Amino acid sequence: MEHAIIVGAGLVGSLLSVYLAQANFKVSIFERNSDPNQINLQVGKSINITLCERGFQALDAVGVGNVVRKLCIPLYGRIVHSQDGQCTYQPYGNNQEAIYAIKREDLSQVLLDFSQKQENIDFYFQQKCIDIDLQTTTLKFQQLNTGAITKVQAQRIFAADGAYSAIRQKMQRLKRFNYSQEYLEQGYREIIIPSNRERSWLLEKNAIHIWPRDNFMLIGFPNLDGSFSLSLHLPYVGRISHESIKTHEDIQKLFETYFSDILPLVKSSLQDYCMKPIGDMITIKCFPWTYQDKAALIGDACHAIFPYYGQGANAGFEDCQILIQCMEKYPGDWQTILQEYEKSRKPNTDAIAHLCSEHFRILRKLVGDPNFLLRKKIERKIQKMYPEYSSLYHNITFTCMPYAEALRVEQKNRAVIDKIVAIDDVEEKLDTPEIGLLISKLVRNVKAPVLARV
Repeated sequence: MEHAIIVGAGLVGSLLSVYLAQANFKVSIFERNSDPNQINLQVGKSINITLCERGFQALDAVGVGNVVRKLCIPLYGRIVHSQDGQCTYQPYGNNQEAIYAIKREDLSQVLLDFSQKQENIDFYFQQKCIDIDLQTTTLKFQQLNTGAITKVQAQRIFAADGAYSAIRQKMQRLKRFNYSQEYLEQGYREIIIPSNRERSWLLEKNAIHIWPRDNFMLIGFPNLDGSFSLSLHLPYVGRISHESIKTHEDIQKLFETYFSDILPLVKSSLQDYCMKPIGDMITIKCFPWTYQDKAALIGDACHAIFPYYGQGANAGFEDCQILIQCMEKYPGDWQTILQEYEKSRKPNTDAIAHLCSEHFRILRKLVGDPNFLLRKKIERKIQKMYPEYSSLYHNITFTCMPYAEALRVEQKNRAVIDKIVAIDDVEEKLDTPEIGLLISKLVRNVKAPVLARV
C-alpha cells in the first residue's frame, strides 16, 4: 500500500485524504492546530463559505455531499441595500438556482469527522512542519507542546497547508520557481446580527445581503442558528478606513451615516468592533506546483484567491477531483500524473483569481448601478432564449465548466450585450420582437460555447 503524507488538515487536506484513502493509499495527515475543534484558522472572521455545483460534485464523489448539504442555507440571489434604505433583489439564475452558505468551522468539522471515519487515515495534531527534503520525501515536524522533533517519510507528499504553505516556501528556493502574491488594499472585520427570540432571521435568509458604498461595503450571510455573519470591508488607510475607525463612537457614526437601515440590528455587536482582528485577503500564484514525481501543492498553497466570487473552497475541492482523475488516467506514472494535474489546473485557477479581483469591484461599485442592472437584464434574456449562451456567473457557479473556458465564453457574450445596450431606450424595448430578432442575429454570429464538465 502506497503511503502519502498530507500537510494541513483544513478543508482541502481533509477531503484529499478521503480521496486518497478510497484509492487504497495509507494516509498520514499532519496539522499544526491542537485538535479537530480548533482547525479553523479563520476564527473571528466572517466570510462564510459558499458552495456551488463544482464543489458539491467533488464532495459527492466521495460520499460526503449530502452531509454537508444539511448544514447549508440555499441563497437564490443577492439583496442590495442602497444608502437611502431601498432594497433591490437580484436573482442568481433564471430557474431558482442557488449557491449554498455554510460556516467555515462547520464545513471543516464535517470533513474532518468524515475523514477520521475512513480506514487507512491517521491524524497527527500540533505538528508544525519545519523542514522538508524534497528529494527523499522526508519531512521534519516539531510537536508544539513538547518541542520534540520527528522525521517522517512517504512516497508522496501533498501540501494542503494554505496560503503561507511551508512546503511551497521550500519549493520557492528551487531554480525557475515563479511566485507572486498580492494583498488586497482592503481588509474586513466581523459583525454579528443575532437571531431573535424565536431563533429566526431578522433579514431575508435565502439571500446574500450587500451594502455597496463605492470604496467600501458591508456584506452579510445567514447562519443556521438564525444569526447573520456580516463583514465590513474597508481600506486600510484613508478618510473612511480601518485606520480612521478607532473607537466605538467612530464605528457608530459610520453606521449612522452609511448603514442606518441595519444599525438597530447590529448595535450590540458594535461594542467590541475595534477589538476584533482585521482579516487580510491575498492572491497567490506560483509555478510549478509539483516536484518531480514526489510532491504537489494543492488548494490555497498554490492558488489562494480573494473571496469575492465564493470560489475558494470550490476550486480547492476541484483540485482534489482532478488529481484523482489524473491518477486514474495514468495509473502508477506519478511524473505524468503530477504534470497533468498542474497543467490542467494552473490556467483555470489563474482565471478565477482574475475574476475574483474583478468581482470585488462589481460588488463595491456596480451592483446598484443602472447600467450594470440593464446589462444583467439583457444577459438573462439572452440566456432564456439560448440556454447554451449562459452568463459568466452561471457558468462559474452552476456548471463545472473550466474557469478559463467560462472566461472565454464571457468575452464572446460581452460583445453581444455591448451591441444591444447601445440601442436607444433599449430597456423599454427589451421584450419586443425587434430586440428578440436582433439577439438571434447577433448570437448566430458567435460560435456556440461547449459546456464542459471536469
